[in-house]
Amino acid sequence: MLSLIVFLPVVVAAVLALTRSMSGRAAAWVWLMTSIVELVLGVLASIPGSTVSGLRWEERIEWMPSVGTSYHLGVDGFSAPLLLLTDVVFLACALWAMRDTDRPRPQAALFLSLQTTCLGVFAAQDLLVFFVFFDLSIVGMYFVIAGWGHGDHQRSALRFFLYTFLGSLALLLGFIGLYLGSAPHTFDMVELTRNGVTGTPLAAGAVLAALVVGFAVKTPTVPFHSWLPPAHTDAPAIGSVVLASVLLKMGTYGFLRIAMPMLPDAWRSWSWVIVIVGIVSVLYGALVALAQTNVKRLIAYTSVNHMGYVVLAVGAAGMTGATSAQAHQLAITGATVQMVSHGLITGALFLLAGVLHDRRGSYEISDYSGLAKPAPRFSGLFAIAAFASLGIPGFSGFIAEFQIFAGSIGATAIAAIALPGILITAALFLRTVQKLLTGPTEHLADGFTDVTARETVTVGALLLLSLAIGVVPGPLLQLIAPAARQLAALVGGPA
Repeated sequence: MLSLIVFLPVVVAAVLALTRSMSGRAAAWVWLMTSIVELVLGVLASIPGSTVSGLRWEERIEWMPSVGTSYHLGVDGFSAPLLLLTDVVFLACALWAMRDTDRPRPQAALFLSLQTTCLGVFAAQDLLVFFVFFDLSIVGMYFVIAGWGHGDHQRSALRFFLYTFLGSLALLLGFIGLYLGSAPHTFDMVELTRNGVTGTPLAAGAVLAALVVGFAVKTPTVPFHSWLPPAHTDAPAIGSVVLASVLLKMGTYGFLRIAMPMLPDAWRSWSWVIVIVGIVSVLYGALVALAQTNVKRLIAYTSVNHMGYVVLAVGAAGMTGATSAQAHQLAITGATVQMVSHGLITGALFLLAGVLHDRRGSYEISDYSGLAKPAPRFSGLFAIAAFASLGIPGFSGFIAEFQIFAGSIGATAIAAIALPGILITAALFLRTVQKLLTGPTEHLADGFTDVTARETVTVGALLLLSLAIGVVPGPLLQLIAPAARQLAALVGGPA
């Protein structure tokens, strides 16, 4: 089942790439239908959830037994929500790109291939399998930016590739350290979590440092974030959506799946560093976003802010002392919900930013005002997405941030320093809404057409999913709970 879910998109991509006679319109429909099938299969693999921790739909085939690695897949409460998020996001991209005329067949094949790499990362239960998919996702996104971007997209694509590939090299060093520290030597993630890693605290700290750097570049956190704004600014709209909604989650997912459970002692020892990095990312991301005049760069920096909440939560989950396991579990659950929430809401915001570029060829906020009059549907969707992103109750962002701060402050009072990040985020989105949607419309004399029905459905579906999680969070929380409970018990340490 999992192999079908992971490899179906790349098989279809190969068919599209080899069928040169297929029209762009037909290729777009094949992409859309494949994405729908993928989402159905993803739902079947994730629901119903289980109250028992452990892997479901597990597959394991010997690959290189001499080095302790195998083709090992499985899903649990951490991977299942991200598999579903990946399927939802790629379906939204397929629907959004239905009318694209710029090489639609190669674009469909590339995005389907990229979907396989993303699904493979979240389903992998072996470090080498994880690394293969992780690295291939970098290659796929490079071609998305370089091939379909705008502005200085060639330079941005190269910068993205080199920066994130350097992070993956650090990650590979960490994986080798985990392998050498295991007895018997293995790359299997389940066995590494179960048996732990032997060695001195210094060696464990060095391995953890390599893992943290590798995942921090992908997340990205301060100070490893500088590749993100230009990559987002010059990427096509659907490229920015996949980058923000899915690829960034690979970093924070790596903390939950690999760094924390495999090096719990080292994580507890250095959790205060992770907490500080999270706080700095929250505040820095919000403050720099506040200073932006380009709407896409603004949204990119809010991603640094929102992913900083996740880093803060996973760091707080390792803090020891007079805290309860419930606080640790709450922080871990909130971090996972934030990953899903950010993917839905920021994906919607980047699609709406793409509308601005499609209509006027500019992301500069100063080039627009009074859009509420000529484009009421666009304005309504943008306002809803902005309020959802700042964490207003009723949307998934509120559920995530409430759990993150409740769990993090319960573990360490220093986490409260990050609270002003919410206020700054509210200020920057309210200011952006005012500048874009209100004011005079004279300079829009050449017209600004409203979003089409297809664009409305695509963005609206992402926001409706965020609303559904915000109003009825129970199913998602129940899906995450077993894995969060197990990880909290493993990494939380003595109360």
